[in-house]
Amino acid sequence: MTSGEPLCLSELKPMSYHLLNMIFHAAVSVIFLKVCKLFLDNKSSLIASLLFAVHPIHTEAVTGVVGRAELLSSTFFLAAFLSYTKSKGPDNSIVWTPIALTVFLMAVATLCKEQGITVVGICCVYEVFIAQGYTLPLLCTTAGQFLCGKTSIPLSMLQTLIKLIVLMFSTLLLVVIRVQVIQSQLPVFTRFDNPAAVSPTPTRQLTFNYLLPVNAWLLLNPSELCCDWTMGTIPLIESFLDIRNLATFAFFCLLGALGVFSLRYPGDSSKTVLMALCLMVLPFIPASNLFFPVGFVVAERVLYVPSMGFCILVAHGWYKIASKGVLKKLSWIFLTMVILTHAFKTLHRNWDWESEYTLFMSALKVNKNNAKLWNNVGHALENEKNFERALKYFLQATHVQPDDIGAHMNVGRTYKNLNRTKEAEESYMMAKSLMPQIIPGKKYAARIAPNHLNVYINLANLIRANDSRLEEADQLYRQAISMRPDFKQAYISRGELLLKMNKPLKAKEAYLKALELDRNNADLWYNLAIVHIELKEPDEALRNFNHALELNSKHKLALFNSAILMQESGEVKLRPEARKRLLSYINEEPHDANGYFNLGMLAMDDKKDGEAEMWMKKAIRLQADFRSALFNLALLYSQTAKELMALPVLEELLRHYPDHIKGLILKGDILMNQKKDILGAKKCFEKILEMDPSNVQGKHNLCVVYFEEKDLLKAERCLVETLALAPHEEYIQRHLNIVRDKISSSSFVEQPVTPADKSPGIEGDKTPSKNVKDVQSNSRPIQTTKTNNEKSPSKSSKQLGKNTGEENPQKTTREIKEIEKKRVAALKRLEEIERILNGE
Repeated sequence: MTSGEPLCLSELKPMSYHLLNMIFHAAVSVIFLKVCKLFLDNKSSLIASLLFAVHPIHTEAVTGVVGRAELLSSTFFLAAFLSYTKSKGPDNSIVWTPIALTVFLMAVATLCKEQGITVVGICCVYEVFIAQGYTLPLLCTTAGQFLCGKTSIPLSMLQTLIKLIVLMFSTLLLVVIRVQVIQSQLPVFTRFDNPAAVSPTPTRQLTFNYLLPVNAWLLLNPSELCCDWTMGTIPLIESFLDIRNLATFAFFCLLGALGVFSLRYPGDSSKTVLMALCLMVLPFIPASNLFFPVGFVVAERVLYVPSMGFCILVAHGWYKIASKGVLKKLSWIFLTMVILTHAFKTLHRNWDWESEYTLFMSALKVNKNNAKLWNNVGHALENEKNFERALKYFLQATHVQPDDIGAHMNVGRTYKNLNRTKEAEESYMMAKSLMPQIIPGKKYAARIAPNHLNVYINLANLIRANDSRLEEADQLYRQAISMRPDFKQAYISRGELLLKMNKPLKAKEAYLKALELDRNNADLWYNLAIVHIELKEPDEALRNFNHALELNSKHKLALFNSAILMQESGEVKLRPEARKRLLSYINEEPHDANGYFNLGMLAMDDKKDGEAEMWMKKAIRLQADFRSALFNLALLYSQTAKELMALPVLEELLRHYPDHIKGLILKGDILMNQKKDILGAKKCFEKILEMDPSNVQGKHNLCVVYFEEKDLLKAERCLVETLALAPHEEYIQRHLNIVRDKISSSSFVEQPVTPADKSPGIEGDKTPSKNVKDVQSNSRPIQTTKTNNEKSPSKSSKQLGKNTGEENPQKTTREIKEIEKKRVAALKRLEEIERILNGE
């Protein structure tokens, strides 16, 4: 772990997160018990706290890790309220320390979650109606007398006003800071998140008001809980005649009756009811859609604090019933049943949260009209690579909500994963048709969910696999950019496409635009380096690779390709850094044979034969059919006078790649010069000519074989044919002359022919091409092909003799040794690099 990484003990293991949430929930329950004792007796307080601890509505907030915001906010919320209750000193004086602590704890609660700010409302109600003992009629009477000039403002009321002003000013300051943080902009939600928020009057008002009794019913009867209440879960109320309006009416009647009772009448009971109502209503206001729309219809987690008020009401009601002797025993039975059933439901509900699949399947049992749930089950199956089953759920989502763009995108992506490209394109086209359409000559604003714009990216990525539709794909990328000019992924994907279209300058423009949006993205700098390679600007490419590595020192592709770029530059001073980067690469990718192979190539360049052999062998162990590693290991043995060790390596190479011409040439060379296996060498060279009849080196070496077999006429014809293929090669003409002299000579003394000053090697193609890998909804780097270099052997240098008219065996042996030395030197001198392209 580096110094820049955060300390994370459990990483992605969920157990400790859940355990910590349980501890926080237990702490909140204990603090809530202390709050209850302000308004209830000890027995009722314990019952309220116990009911709060086991209530099933809390499963989402406690079991879901994201619910920690609710737990932390509630902890500081209750602590702030308890602190405020100590702000009243002797003789109704003001104690400022608890007030200052209250303001601080309120700020912390708000930082955890916005509803924490509502504790100021609880404190204000407590101050006026509990601490000062006012009822609403008494408060109105006192205020009326003061306004009429009949009496002066009481000292107690003045002190109360001062405390309230301090609380309100602190609250206002927190609101201003919060507005500055969100830059005066509310989050953007779609109609699928909260359909009523974008509905006309009176549908919006009727539906929002109906959601209040729905939430109250979940507290009263938490038998059918659901992790997602968006989309079509609760149908809109579009008419006053909808029977569900009766539930809204009954709820407001009950709430109004409790409010009148708590505000109008003095006494402990009314004060308890008042504080219970405050705890139920005030913390729920931010989620009520009354002041601004929220991104959900119903969310069980936001009922965590309101359930405190509900539990106080239940405990207080139980106390009233149990105080009557006739119903005391019955009340205890019912209370026990409620707590036990709630505890059992909570335990059972926790198993629903075992995995994404079990969670969303449990939700579908409650509600089958929510397309989001069908989509989420599909996502869970998709993550398990069960694409066939996932497709069924995605298709059902499109049936439940035909205008859900995301559902059609999911169907398209799954068809693509199943290699059903035609159906995938049709689904993407359907999703695209549901997007706001451009009206020529007219400007208008439309809210689009950012992830919905990925339909253009996904569709373009699909059709650009067809080279005849590249322009069409480019048009889709440009359309996405026109709809959202800061759409970074569109610039990245378009840059890749432009590279594929051989338009590197335009690709460079696209990547530079993306870098304007995100200069700290290592992948973007890497992609820009690839563009500069395409533009034949290796120095600029290396600078961009280095920039990518400054941002991410473990960027694997940048490490590998920058090392290859340094290696191919031929600059000796860059080799140590190239080696260092390749070592870092194999540390990140220990199972990629390419890293070890290129380390071997660097070692060969540095004449470190032992090290080169080690790296090549490691590459072959990881990838037994690694063509370039096998060939270069054989070549290394050949260059270091270990030709016989090269033979088994070449056999393995030719077993995997029987048409490997350079391998056949090297094998034939070793068989003829080291093993003296003329027949084996002949088979190698004949096979080369079967694959490539115009191969000059293979043809010439076959001519040498004919000479060794004493078939001079065949050797002559062979050399004539070879000369026709390469008329400018002097050594072929010279060898032909030797053979002809030999044929015309009456006496035969074998004398090797001195080869040409420059023996012809196999000039391999350098192919600096690369493969650009498609990118879908998230930002990924272009995958360049990894360069595998092959060094080719020189031509076979077994020499032809000429008739000198006399035998001179001593001279012949000396010349053969001389020529053998030249062959080894030529073999070391004539090297070529062949790129082996890897990629998707």
